[in-house]
Amino acid sequence: MENWLHRMGWLLGVWVLWCLALGADWPRFRGPAATGVSEDKGLPVTWSDTQNVLWKTPLPGFGASSPVLLGDRIILTCYSGYGLDQDQPGDPQNLKLHVIAINQADGRIVWDKSVEARTPEQRYQGFVTIHGYASATPTSDGQAVFVFFGRSGVFAYSVTGDLLWKATVGDHTHPWGSAASPILWRNLLIVNASEESGSLVALDKANGREIWRVEGIRQSWSTPLVVALPNGGEELVVSLRDRVLGLEPATGQKLWECAGVQDYVVPSVIGHDGVVFVTAGRKGHTLAIRAGGRGDVTKTHILWQLDKSPKVGTPVYYQGHLYWISHQGVAVCVQAETGKVVFEQRLEIRGRGDKAYASLIVADGRLYGVTRQDGTFVLAAEPEFSQLAHNRLSDASIFNATPMVCRSRLLLRSDRFLYCIGKQ
Repeated sequence: MENWLHRMGWLLGVWVLWCLALGADWPRFRGPAATGVSEDKGLPVTWSDTQNVLWKTPLPGFGASSPVLLGDRIILTCYSGYGLDQDQPGDPQNLKLHVIAINQADGRIVWDKSVEARTPEQRYQGFVTIHGYASATPTSDGQAVFVFFGRSGVFAYSVTGDLLWKATVGDHTHPWGSAASPILWRNLLIVNASEESGSLVALDKANGREIWRVEGIRQSWSTPLVVALPNGGEELVVSLRDRVLGLEPATGQKLWECAGVQDYVVPSVIGHDGVVFVTAGRKGHTLAIRAGGRGDVTKTHILWQLDKSPKVGTPVYYQGHLYWISHQGVAVCVQAETGKVVFEQRLEIRGRGDKAYASLIVADGRLYGVTRQDGTFVLAAEPEFSQLAHNRLSDASIFNATPMVCRSRLLLRSDRFLYCIGKQ
């Protein structure tokens, strides 16, 4: 018996070391804990078409969603058949929505599952042309993959590509399209269907049955966050126009509310040590709010406010500071405890219109920031501006997606390709 226990302990140790060597999965938008911070080491600082690109996979369609990682499979969404050319968008009846699985070792597409979009979908014109019809990042519990395609609904697939269930969370469309990513909490899949039904909806992840619904969610493309409180509790926080709500995750019951950004909201809620940070707005506004209150906490729980923020990308919290690159191409560092601006530095970014929509991520003590049309900036993740590299690829399509880290590699997604960046 003693020898058996010794052997089992040895095997467990080997298994733990093996898992650490492989690195953690990246099963949702901005990583396992929705922090945008990876513990991986050894990522390259520089790359080009001929340097440190391990593989490059042509995608079956466009999209702004981020890749996620489950074991040896990368899951990604995209769309095809319509809306690939603004001058000649085609017939909206031909719009197809794809969920694809890619082998992370070599970039080979393992499976590609597509469904016809539920029509009428928002026509490909105006602001929807900026990001298209596949902008929500999938999420997974390791057993199933969950994707959100706006009016077309929520879909659950097995990791081998079998459709498990589908559900509708709203019938409406918006000229700006759909974008919020679904999140998992225990047995619930939580979807911000603000533009589809003005609701936040919780579905049973096993079968898609609706468990609860909170209405009155206005002008929010923001992915919500389940925040851990110092007392061990949890709250679901969602940001919408004019308000921030704290909800009981199991039931959707409102626990608290607070004045929010007086404009539409795109960046996700982020949190650290029981404090949530809400950012958004065309003019820019950031609030630090202590979670855990009850009722209207506007006068009691707002710790600080700042008239700066990203319009689309989500900030990253790292070692006491918030970092972001604004849509105008300005790199910003803010002291998280006080809201004091530590630095603002305009980056030299080519291209017309908004410069960056992707969210920053941190890996190996560095910030990786993807621009829409002019490559990726690598900055030191410290409260003193230092640009380490500006890496460009020859791909002329749009890069809207937040990158993902896996196995000491960086996954970059454009409208046309998925790139695996790693040291050769």
